[in-house]
Amino acid sequence: MIRLGAVLLSLLLLAAVALKSGHLGAPPQVGPGGAFSLVNSDGQPVNESVLKGKWSVVFFGFTYCPDVCPTTLADLAQAKVRLGPKADKLQVVFISVDPDRDTPAQLKAYLSNDAFPKGTLGLTGTPDQIRSVTSAYKVYYEKSGTGGDYVVNHSSASYLMDPKGRFVRVLPYGLGPSELANQISLAMPG
Repeated sequence: MIRLGAVLLSLLLLAAVALKSGHLGAPPQVGPGGAFSLVNSDGQPVNESVLKGKWSVVFFGFTYCPDVCPTTLADLAQAKVRLGPKADKLQVVFISVDPDRDTPAQLKAYLSNDAFPKGTLGLTGTPDQIRSVTSAYKVYYEKSGTGGDYVVNHSSASYLMDPKGRFVRVLPYGLGPSELANQISLAMPG
């Protein structure tokens, strides 16, 4: 009985705080996402508004990645083919976690690979900008090694965002093109 009373008191206190702060009834922010300020592969400044108007798969990686990044991008290209007409409503956004090497020109050259989704939006920025966007998206990354041959260990999941730029679901690494297409298609209306 005392335990139930403590739980009820805690809930009442949380409700009072929410009411006072004006958040009662407002859905909590869940999942990754948020504001960012980066540059695209043409060197033009962009922000989170690039996620508005289309469904987006947001993936964090780097152009010198030996396995996860090229595999994910190739799988996403094949998934877009499987989406049929829905593919026109989807964009792929590749955000670098290696701002020291991934210049706009390097991103442009890397993303021109025929095996990757056409029109993939490549984004990079300063180390502080990358720390900010990875924090908002809850992405782990860490430089490993020294010299020009270092790697960047990083989270391997992608994020599906709706046309308002809101998080919908995690797309785990290794799903393969068919399951990626299935999960994206199920989230899209129509």
